Amino acid sequence: MENYVPRLKKVYKEKIAPELFKELGYTSVMQIPAVKKVVVSMGVGEALTNKKLLDAAVTDLTQITGQKAVKTRAKKSIANFKLREGNEVGAMVTLRGNIMYEFLDRLINVALPRVKDFRGIKATGFDGHGNFSLGITEQIIFPEIDFDKIVKIAGMNISIVTSARTDNEARALLTKFGMPFRK
Repeated sequence: MENYVPRLKKVYKEKIAPELFKELGYTSVMQIPAVKKVVVSMGVGEALTNKKLLDAAVTDLTQITGQKAVKTRAKKSIANFKLREGNEVGAMVTLRGNIMYEFLDRLINVALPRVKDFRGIKATGFDGHGNFSLGITEQIIFPEIDFDKIVKIAGMNISIVTSARTDNEARALLTKFGMPFRK
C-alpha cells in the first residue's frame, strides 16, 4: 500500500504534465500547473434548529471524500437569519495528496456523469488566479452515499486550487484531467 499511486496522479505525471509543458511553451518544469488542494464544503443553514442535519452533513462529506470532515462556525452574526457568531452552520474538508487525486478521479469520471440532464460544467467558475469552483445541487450523485440513509438532500461546493497563474492555464490543466466543460 505504501507505493500505491492514484490513477489520475500517474496520468498527470506521465502524460498531462509533458503535454502542458509543450503546449504552453514553458521554460522550466516548475511552471507546469498542478492541483494543490481540493476543498469540499456544505452549508447547512437549518442546523441552527436541527443539529442532526449538521451531523448528517459531516457523515456524508466524510463518506464522499474519504477524510474526516470538520464543522464550520459562523464568522458574523446576522440578525435576519437568527444567526450568532460561533454557531455551527456547515461542514468542510480539505483534500491534498493521494486522497485529492482519488476524489478528483471519482468526481470527474463517476459523479458528474450521474447528474440528471448533464450538459457539462460552466467554465465561469474560475476566479482569475487559476482556481476553479463548482456547485453541486445533490450529494446523491456520489456512489458512496446510500440513498436510503439520506436525512436531507443537500448541495455542496467544490473548490479546486491550482498552481496556475491564469485561468487559461488552469482550464487547460482541468480539461486534460477530463473535466467536462460546456462547449
